Amino acid sequence: MRILIVEDDSLLGDGLQVGLGQAGFTVDWLRDGQEAATVLASPEAHCFAAVVLDLNLPQLSGQEVLARCRAAGNPVPVLVLTARDGVPDKLSALDGGADDYLVKPFDLDEVAARLRALIRRSAGRAAPLLVHGAIRLDPAARRVELAGLPVELSPREFALLEALLAAAGRVLTRHQLEEAAYGWNETVDSNAVEVHIHHLRRKFGSDLIRTVRGVGYTVAREASAAPAAPES
Repeated sequence: MRILIVEDDSLLGDGLQVGLGQAGFTVDWLRDGQEAATVLASPEAHCFAAVVLDLNLPQLSGQEVLARCRAAGNPVPVLVLTARDGVPDKLSALDGGADDYLVKPFDLDEVAARLRALIRRSAGRAAPLLVHGAIRLDPAARRVELAGLPVELSPREFALLEALLAAAGRVLTRHQLEEAAYGWNETVDSNAVEVHIHHLRRKFGSDLIRTVRGVGYTVAREASAAPAAPES
């Protein structure tokens, strides 16, 4: 899942980007409150599954970024990550639209777990695993099983499969899938999504992911049977 970090401290921001990237997130990073407010109020903001937001930012405070985000109707889950540990600060952020609040210093694994919980709840899911027929995807462990057996996936394949299973019953465009798997500064080949989808079909069967010609790709809302045998 793709997330946005808004943090002006270069060392901390770099650590978050690398660490959360290793935890399986596609991470974009902004250092400026004004730029963050502009991005989160724009139509492109829908690509983010969650936001990690500092309160002490240049140009515009994190509290104002949050206020403008909510005023624009953006429901993206926001985890405030700040050195401010006072109760008034916590109340102001949470009552102002934040979904969670964590004080620095922090444990990176806890940040990742809180983000997964926020994303899960925002999608209306209670269970931590994505289950579709014989497929079980564990976002925390970055593990996928088919009929109880582990399936090796590249990070991009995992990101696309996670996005498709989380949106089961809906069609995702190629652009939406690119947004789920690639950050701003990453080069995306013109046929990258098609190649990844081909690999997923070989591993999980050709019936799992359906092409909606001229629109995108979809996974059925419910699996009526185990996926077909993978292609040889």
